[in-house]
Amino acid sequence: MEIGALVLLIVAIAVGIYIFFYFIPVGMWFSAQLSGVRISLIQLVFMRWRKVPPRVIVNALIEGTKAGLVLNRDELEAHYLAGGHVAQVTHALVSASKANIELPFQMATAIDLAGRDVYEAVQMSVIPKVINTPPVTAVSKDGIQLIAKARVTVRANIRQLVGGAGEETVLARVGEGIVSSIGSNESHKSVLENPDYISRVVLEKGLDAGTAFEILSIDIADIDIGKNIGAVLQTDQAEADLKIAQAKAEERRAMAVASEQENKALAQEMRAKVIEAEAEVPRAMAEAFRNGQLGIMDYYRMKNIEADTSMRSNIAKPPEKGKKK
Repeated sequence: MEIGALVLLIVAIAVGIYIFFYFIPVGMWFSAQLSGVRISLIQLVFMRWRKVPPRVIVNALIEGTKAGLVLNRDELEAHYLAGGHVAQVTHALVSASKANIELPFQMATAIDLAGRDVYEAVQMSVIPKVINTPPVTAVSKDGIQLIAKARVTVRANIRQLVGGAGEETVLARVGEGIVSSIGSNESHKSVLENPDYISRVVLEKGLDAGTAFEILSIDIADIDIGKNIGAVLQTDQAEADLKIAQAKAEERRAMAVASEQENKALAQEMRAKVIEAEAEVPRAMAEAFRNGQLGIMDYYRMKNIEADTSMRSNIAKPPEKGKKK
């Protein structure tokens, strides 16, 4: 029983010591004092109660003090409680100070809370970043397609990081500038001979306005010749014109067939009327015989006239092919 009680006593003492040093970080306070950071044990204890890790704040204060910066403990705590990255902000402030870049604490915390990596932004301000554009397809005025690739060298614009457009916007604007510059050339050969013309035209457009970057240079890395778009368009136009002409010819043929059918129908109708009229002739003649209006000699005289007319019509007809007169 005495051994078990002794073990429990040792465990209780160890837990008590751990709790004591957890809420009263004497070692951290001692390190801060040695580094020249003036902070009290009470303040470290209050950080625990405010759910702020003292080590994060103390390390930031030590790093800033060693770099010659004056950081405010309350501002660091407020930034941490707002969801910011205290260590990243401190690294960025130190790097900006060493590189003679103006970066106030308020701006650094605003950039960090905006979701951007402020330390990476400072590094990009010192060492520019190269962005490779995807292949950009454009067509010159002579109808030849060109496929260009460019390397865009950018530097972070610290003042535009909050609310400024990102890399996607820069790439889109550069691609648009390449397309417009190639499209304004009369011949693709002039583009191939002077690719730096594209760079000059694109840079003059001020494509970095409203973005988080400053474009330093645009270099054309490669230009390839694609399809002859002009010839393809002309071929497509010719095929379309041919189809339109065929459609119009078919429409005229259909109209001609319809007109022919209509003429045949009219002819048949007229023939039917003629036959109907001829059928009335014998009836009229019979009626004239009964009424005494037509004599037999008149009838024979009319038949002779019809025979004479038929003979004259046969004589006037041209001879058929293959037969002699």
